[in-house]
Amino acid sequence: MCDTVRVGFVGLGEIGKPMAARLAGQQAEAKLDLTVFDLAAAPVEELVAAGAKAAGSVGALAAGSDVLCVMVNNDQQVRSVLDEALAAAAAAGDGNGAGLTVVIHSTVAPGTPAELQELAARRGVRLVDAPVSGGAMGAGTGELAVLVGGSDEAFAAIRPVMDVLAKKVVHAGPIGAGTRFKLARNLMHYAAFTAATEAQRLAEAAGLDLVALGEVVRHTDALTGGPGAIMYRDTAAEMEPGSFWFTTFGHLRQLAEKDLDFAIALADELGVEVPMARLARERLAPGLGFPEEQE
Repeated sequence: MCDTVRVGFVGLGEIGKPMAARLAGQQAEAKLDLTVFDLAAAPVEELVAAGAKAAGSVGALAAGSDVLCVMVNNDQQVRSVLDEALAAAAAAGDGNGAGLTVVIHSTVAPGTPAELQELAARRGVRLVDAPVSGGAMGAGTGELAVLVGGSDEAFAAIRPVMDVLAKKVVHAGPIGAGTRFKLARNLMHYAAFTAATEAQRLAEAAGLDLVALGEVVRHTDALTGGPGAIMYRDTAAEMEPGSFWFTTFGHLRQLAEKDLDFAIALADELGVEVPMARLARERLAPGLGFPEEQE
């Protein structure tokens, strides 16, 4: 591979377009040469105006790329893109996939990355799963987190590109680890969203301003770190009584159980169903690692 990394980007949607725009804007500084493809003409035109080149097909894009980033909607589309890319690698006829590394940014099913990696390896193509976290805003500013699953060799090949796209690049482990990492992260994300909707219903029944509540939540989460503030232990195992974390989380547990009891009582008074709150009251302590008998 020469000093300049030839980057192909497929999928210029809500997050893919600002990711590609970030690459386009950093080409000279990061020694990248960006070419893009999308079925929709408008985002391709925008990226060309920003300094990228356009490819006429996925196959043509793959044939001229060292790193091919794929940010499409679902497993079926990912497989379709990979089929075209691998066909182009086969047509190259050199038996080594022309040095191509495919980066699957789409969030796919847990077993999909290993299946795709096996297909790619038959063509001499490296493949990693590298879902992202941080949304369109993080994509546009280069502040995403990218969670990579794949071999050390493949990770090294894509690192110059990932460093442009992301403020935090995590080599989570072998193929599939990036996807599992993303699913664990999003479990918390969407469970928290569900809890937020429950809090909104409780607040509305209590006659409160929901917009003001949202502003307070965003303000205080920015200060405290939100749910991620408790995620410093390197194990989910049960804690030893008297240990540092047992003592540290003991205060948190007392506050949480008191406030959850009050919130559930208010919900009962107002006739609001709060199953997430009841489950949190039941499961927070053992989830933190307190022995079950401490319940």
